[in-house]
Amino acid sequence: MKRIQVTAGQAVPELALYTRLNERQLKRYNEPKAGLFICESIRVIERALTAGYKPVSLLIEDTTYESVQKRLTIAEDCPVYVADHAFMRALTGYSLTGGVLCAMRRRERLPLSAMLDGARRLVLLDDVENPTNVGAIFRSAAALGVDGVLLTDGCSDPLYRRCARVSMGTVFQVPWRYLKEGDVCCLQASGFCLIGLALDEKAVLLDDECLKQSEKLTLVLGNEDHGISPELAAACERLVMIPMENGVDSLNVAAAAAVAFWELRKR
Repeated sequence: MKRIQVTAGQAVPELALYTRLNERQLKRYNEPKAGLFICESIRVIERALTAGYKPVSLLIEDTTYESVQKRLTIAEDCPVYVADHAFMRALTGYSLTGGVLCAMRRRERLPLSAMLDGARRLVLLDDVENPTNVGAIFRSAAALGVDGVLLTDGCSDPLYRRCARVSMGTVFQVPWRYLKEGDVCCLQASGFCLIGLALDEKAVLLDDECLKQSEKLTLVLGNEDHGISPELAAACERLVMIPMENGVDSLNVAAAAAVAFWELRKR
């Protein structure tokens, strides 16, 4: 690590990555090449590094510098900006989780073929907009044996800071990609049965034996407000629903995902 001490009143243009650019601007930072994203907390950064993401720089509170230095393996020429708590809060506008941020380079999109190789359980997120929900779904996917995540363009970006933090860094462990034209047909041609979680009179219960016997499944989860789009609903071979009691007809999409992943897990 290349330590650079930062003090109040000091102009450091390189810190604009952390203070002036929003997450969409960071995503487009190197267009047409892949852009940047910000990681927060040591654990999340560790998992990103383990997955092969490359750091551009770090911003750390001085009281956590030594612990960060011990836990993270960072190239010697990577700049690490260090400041006290008051300066960091003034700079970022809030107290950091673990006192550390890391700017990292995005990677090129994963080919669908790489995701399908050896996969038996996938999830397709259809315009799931809340980053907390997307992060929680990734964490459940990692814990419950889902092999990959597909996302429509209307979904929250898995590399947005809050999403990665809520996922506890599992967005760097579970393969994912944005859905492209033709991907659904490729899934079906590869033997994946698409099933959509939806409130519908034609839906079968999630614990139906026919689902458990399916070798390859892709679970489609819809938007928090309006559910699965008509186009993806039409592509599903079956619609399914979670059995519920006490007059409750639905769950938050992240909670529903965890229930479905458990019920449909690989055996």
